[in-house]
Amino acid sequence: MIILPYKDKNPLIAQSAYIAPNVSIIGDVEIGPGSSVWFGCTIRGDVNHIRIGARTNVQDNSVLHVASQRYGTVLGDDVTVGHGAILHACTVKDGGFVGMQACVMDGAVIEEKAMVAAGALVTPGKIIPGGELWGGRPARFMRGLTGDELRYIEHSARLYADLARQYKAQQG
Repeated sequence: MIILPYKDKNPLIAQSAYIAPNVSIIGDVEIGPGSSVWFGCTIRGDVNHIRIGARTNVQDNSVLHVASQRYGTVLGDDVTVGHGAILHACTVKDGGFVGMQACVMDGAVIEEKAMVAAGALVTPGKIIPGGELWGGRPARFMRGLTGDELRYIEHSARLYADLARQYKAQQG
């Protein structure tokens, strides 16, 4: 695990968060209670800030970065970020879901309980409304989320919070 300051900013990580051993976290980063950052991730808050809420999971090989002029990166509570996603200077609100290998760009906002499909490209400044599924490159509205999909978003956040507790307990 690499946890580095940048200039005068040190990462602040809640004691109950699980951080995998080969993660890099740099600079002005805050990670909330019960959250998890999985193997191979880079979270680089060097030229702006990154905030990760409670019970949010950032899955393997994801990259979170910022833009120096206008945007930090903010993830709310109970957010799921799938494997290999890139989040750059964007906001994902509470209960948002970003699929595997999706890319969310500067100034984009994923509203509460919205879903970005695997492999999607959310272009700069795009707003994804709550309760909707967006996919494609560039991402476009596909349809409203079903009740099962909305329940899956909640289930995913709980599942990863439980898994993080198990991994943390193994560390001793």
